[in-house]
Amino acid sequence: MTHRAGHVALVGRPNVGKSTLLNRLLGQKLAITSHKPQTTRHSILGISTLKDGQIVYIDTPGIHQRGDKAMNRYLNRTATSVLAGVDLVVMLVDAGHWTAEDDMVLQRVQESKLPAMLVINKIDTLKQREDLLPLLASLTEKTGIDTVVPVSARTGDNCDHLEEIILQALPEGENFYPEDQITDRPERFFAAELIREQITRRYHKELPYSTTVEIEEFDAQPRMYRIGAIIWVERQNQKAILVGKGGLALKETATEARKQLEEFFQTKVYLRLWVKVKKSWSADQASLTRLGYSD
Repeated sequence: MTHRAGHVALVGRPNVGKSTLLNRLLGQKLAITSHKPQTTRHSILGISTLKDGQIVYIDTPGIHQRGDKAMNRYLNRTATSVLAGVDLVVMLVDAGHWTAEDDMVLQRVQESKLPAMLVINKIDTLKQREDLLPLLASLTEKTGIDTVVPVSARTGDNCDHLEEIILQALPEGENFYPEDQITDRPERFFAAELIREQITRRYHKELPYSTTVEIEEFDAQPRMYRIGAIIWVERQNQKAILVGKGGLALKETATEARKQLEEFFQTKVYLRLWVKVKKSWSADQASLTRLGYSD
């Protein structure tokens, strides 16, 4: 039996479901998700070791046109730079509609000259299932990509088939990572991401892109993790929203974040959160770098 292994970039505009698909293909939560675009801010490596090979997925931030802050440039740069070192590009699109940002992603994929396949996600949202075949035909013509696979990352529909097709598209070779390894990111990274996920979900209207999380303390004891984190915002009124009257809002966020951390790390977690203000941190390259947003 041929053994295959390779790196696969998951690319697309914001909110097409790249992180949800990564979690589905891995069979566990690795990337944070929300209904808010640009939830993913870093490339995240997820390793799927199968009987006949190993797929190293790289989830990327959504390639987008909106905004010219240092953060926006960082997100687009991160997503595009991943294309330099992979064996296959999987471009995700939303079954519901094609946008100018999809054109932007397609251009990057074509410029890479790498083998590519198109994944049409969210097919569970189509009102009529018979709309799928015309959609497949039109997107094949539009993109010039021959391999088009419809899936629903949310329900798992056709995701096993997608994984088989991806594996067969990879070169022959030995595994890059041990069988029991699922990522190359440290635990501190996921602690920060899980806390940020709760903020994004709870305050998706008030604080869409103005928060980031910095881990100050991470003490992995045998029966408990002690985690201390700073939530950075850009204005005093944002801090007031996060803290809430008498600190109640922050306590509620900490409680939910602690539950997610305990589920992820499979141990008890003692969590402390602080909220601090750093004016316009997302527009300042030096602040971004210090807070972990570096190439």
